[in-house]
Formats: sequence, structure tokens, C-alpha cells
Amino acid sequence: MKFNTLGRTDISVSEICLGTMTWGSQNTETEAHQQMDHALEAGVNFFDTAELYPTTPVSAETYGRTEEFIGSWLKKTGKRKDVVLASKIAGSGRPHIRDGRPVDRETIKEAVDASLRRLQTDYLDLYQIHWPNRGHYHFRNSWDFDASSQDSADAMSGIAEKLEALNDLVKDGKIRAVGLSNESAWGTMQYLKTAEAKGLPRVASIQNEYNLLYRPFDLDLAEVSHHEDVGLLAYSPLAAGILSGKYLDGARPEGSRASINSDLGGRLQPLQEPAVKAYAAVAAKHGLDLAQMALAFCLARPFMTSVIIGATSMEQLKTAIGAKDVSLSDEAKKDIAGVYRQYPMPI
Repeated sequence: MKFNTLGRTDISVSEICLGTMTWGSQNTETEAHQQMDHALEAGVNFFDTAELYPTTPVSAETYGRTEEFIGSWLKKTGKRKDVVLASKIAGSGRPHIRDGRPVDRETIKEAVDASLRRLQTDYLDLYQIHWPNRGHYHFRNSWDFDASSQDSADAMSGIAEKLEALNDLVKDGKIRAVGLSNESAWGTMQYLKTAEAKGLPRVASIQNEYNLLYRPFDLDLAEVSHHEDVGLLAYSPLAAGILSGKYLDGARPEGSRASINSDLGGRLQPLQEPAVKAYAAVAAKHGLDLAQMALAFCLARPFMTSVIIGATSMEQLKTAIGAKDVSLSDEAKKDIAGVYRQYPMPI
């Protein structure tokens, strides 16, 4: 397992991160514990969660259950110091989470304390803002995103307030590092500039969607990542399972995420099918498993700190972790680039 440094911190994380958002809905507590045991044995030291999880579906009844499963595992195993643990505060718009209030000084402190209780730990290695208050182009919002209505002064003051609250939590020893999620290049730069000007915690990472079917990070954010040492934590590297090929030709395997969430958050629609078939042909040509090829592509990106994998079965988990041993030939990379040129953004 390869390890990378998280931003400009002294925290070292495995290039593969164990995602947890199915635990508590699609996975039982026992299965979650088995996944953590196996991942740690395989060299994964980085676990990512969120107060929002599980997500299939997001509900008031399951809110916080994923963190509770991790907490019971930490208590049972005593392996807190063996893992780098990350969580996130949910943004506005979820009525069952703090009445849908936006992220601010008060909600950050409230959310961190609640997460620590559920996780049965006294600190988080990385704490992330799950999505910005001002709106964003993630979650399939890029098709009609319009920043022209955003209030610049409000956005800037909100960023300063969040960093000040996070700074208090760093001083209290409750969090070690700060990260963003579902952010833009502009937003990330404002966090960095504000932190430098006010002596507040510097953003160490950004957790955005990245996969063969969705690659906006290759552009402005890749430049920010390079110059500012803010690495990507890529979520949905298999496009919610689409890049395993299991949904080709309209298939909906029993127990799969698509059998519960019919369009996989807007990803599973007709335009993705030709692209996935083209990538599947590239994998077959080079003797590769499609899912492992997709993950290996992400792992090789120069801005990547860690690729967040998710699995509902041990077989899936082993396949995903095994991608660390897959090397793409120059010819395979050329073929992937050819498909991307033809299908630049099919989801």
C-alpha cells in the first residue's frame, strides 16, 4: 500500500480510503466491522464517514448510524490509533439535521461533539465541510449552475466564521486537520487565503467526486491542488458502481444500490451507457477488470491523495483494494484518453 501526506500536515494516509456510506442501510453492523477488519489488514489506514450517513436512503431514522457502527468497532478493537478517521458536517437543506440550518460556528461545534460521541473517540483526524452554504455545481447540479446570484461578502464572512470555529476545535484537540468537500476552485482558494491572513487552520484536502465519467477536477482544481498542496480525496470513483459494468443493458442486480436508488443520484441515465461500454472494451482489450481499471486510473492521477472506495460485499471490497496492484500501460492510458475525448461528461 502506498501512503501520501495529507496536505501540509504530518498525517500519512493510505492511497485507498475505506468509504462507509452504506453501513446502516445496505450493510449491517457486523458487516461494517468485517470490512474495517479486512481493510486494516490489507494496509488501509484511512476511514471516511459523515454524520449524514448512511445515504441509501438518507433518512432521519438512520441518521448517524454509520458513525455509531464505526464507534462500536473502535471500542471493541481498541484500534483508534491505527486509523486516520475523517468525518463531515452536513450542510443546509436536511430538515432532520439541525432543522436544516446552514453550516456556521454553532452548528460546527454541535456536529463535532455529536460525531465524537457516536464514534466513541475524543478526536477526529480530519473534519470536512460536506458542501458549501452558497450553493455548488456538484451532485449533478453542473447543468444549471449559476453563481451570479451568490453574495460575495456573505460567502467570505461565512468562510472566515467556519475557519474560526474549526480553529477552536483544533485548539481543543477535537480535530487535527480541516478539509472541504463538494467545493470549487474559487471556494478552496478563499479558504486558503483567509486561513493565511488570519492564522487559521489550512485546508488539507478536498473531497469531490472523480471518476472516468466525471472529471471536472482535472482543470482548475487540479491546478489549485498542485500549487497549494490540497490533494483530492476522490469519492464515487466507480460512479456509484456504474463503472463495474453491473448496470449495463438496463440490469439492476438485486441488492445493488440502483435497486434502492433508481437513478443513482442522477448518474444512471442513457448517456452513460455508451461511455461505460467503451471503457469496458478498453478493459477487455488490456486484460483488466473494468472496476479495477477505473480505480487504477484514479490512483495514478497526480493530484490524488486517496481514493475512497465503498463496498456492500467482501468480494467487492477485495476487488477494490486490489486495484492498488494494477498498473495501466501507456497503451491502456491512450485508449482511456480516446474514450474520454469521445465521452467527456456523460453523467
